[in-house]
Amino acid sequence: MSQSTGFNIEDLINASPLNGGGAAQEPKVEQLLGTLRRLQQGQRALEEEIKEIKSVSESLQKELTALQTEAYQLEGIQKEKEELCRKLEFQCEESEQDLSRQLNHNKKSEELLQQYRCEIQEFKLKQRKMRMKFENQLHQLIEQHKNLYSVFTPERLPDEIESAENTKRQLLSAEQMKLTQLKQPVAIAAESQQE
Repeated sequence: MSQSTGFNIEDLINASPLNGGGAAQEPKVEQLLGTLRRLQQGQRALEEEIKEIKSVSESLQKELTALQTEAYQLEGIQKEKEELCRKLEFQCEESEQDLSRQLNHNKKSEELLQQYRCEIQEFKLKQRKMRMKFENQLHQLIEQHKNLYSVFTPERLPDEIESAENTKRQLLSAEQMKLTQLKQPVAIAAESQQE
C-alpha cells in the first residue's frame, strides 16, 4: 500500500505521552483531531488505492478474458491447421503412390516401346531382305524379258521361222537317213534268212 500520507499505525500506537511525564495523560482535542484528520486522509488514500487496484484488476481481468478468447481462437486455428496438415499428408501419400504407379507404368511402357522398336527393326530388316530378293528377281525377269524380246521381235520373226523350218527340214532329212540305215540291216538279215 502507498505510504504517501506519511501516516503509520505504529506511530499512533507508540505515541509518546503529551507532557513527557511518566504516567499516560489524555490527549488533547487538537491532537485527536489531527490524528483523526490523518486517519481520514489515510482512509481516502487507501480508498483511492483500492479504486486504482480495482481498476487495474478489472483491466487485467478484461485483458485475461481477451487473452483467453484469443487462446481459444488460436487453439481452433491450430486444430484447423493440424487437420489441414493431416489432409495434406494424406494427399502427399496418395500423390507419392500415384507417382510410384505412374513411374512403374512409364517403365513398363518404355520397355514395351523398346520391344516394339526391336520388332520394328527386325521387320524392317526382313522387309529389306525381301525387297532386295524381289529386286534381284525383277532384274532377272527384266533381263530375261529383254532377251526374249530381242529374240522374238517382229522384225526377226520371219528369220526365226525360216531358221526353224530349215532346222525342221534338217531334222526330217536326218530322220530319213536314220530310218534308211535302220532298214538296210533288217533287209540284209531278211535276205540271208531266205537263202
